[in-house]
Amino acid sequence: MTTANTHSDSDLLRQARNGTAEAFAALYRRHQGPLYRYALLRCGSPDTAADIVQEAFMGLLTGRLQFDPLRGQLQHFLFGVARTLALKQDSGRSRLLSLVAQEDEDGEDGFEMASEDAEPLERLLENEAAEEVRRALAQLAPHYRDVVILYELHDLSYVEIANVCQVDIGTVRSRLSRGRAALAKRLTALRPAANAA
Repeated sequence: MTTANTHSDSDLLRQARNGTAEAFAALYRRHQGPLYRYALLRCGSPDTAADIVQEAFMGLLTGRLQFDPLRGQLQHFLFGVARTLALKQDSGRSRLLSLVAQEDEDGEDGFEMASEDAEPLERLLENEAAEEVRRALAQLAPHYRDVVILYELHDLSYVEIANVCQVDIGTVRSRLSRGRAALAKRLTALRPAANAA
């Protein structure tokens, strides 16, 4: 069927909300891949990335998330939703880590928390260089990571990134510059360790 090729995102979204499964499937096929890759690089966990994608698409389908085509492209809107969901994940993880640290300081038995960094992402990233970049990206502060991923891997412009991240263009430029520098530093630090192994 040519639904995906002949209809705009807005038309497909309207049809999907009216119960046309083919329209929803076309929207999903069109945007799921880039959204999942962003969420995976942003969070470092395949399960969390899949949850973020599912929540974003369910929000669109149910109307809980209101996309306005006059304010930009659906893909950029979805990146913004994924970023917000990832920030909530970061916040929840920070609170949990604080609780664990507090329990340890109080002398109570803490518990081992499963690290999402330990997920076997090698199966998703085929070569060693990509794996090094993924590890280095995971070490960046979230606000740098967002901008670097959106600019370098999704080819968004400064204006588009500013809209997704809800910051001004000067902040995007600054974060991109600092994020690239931090990424280069981390990659340089990883390189000798990889060569020694």
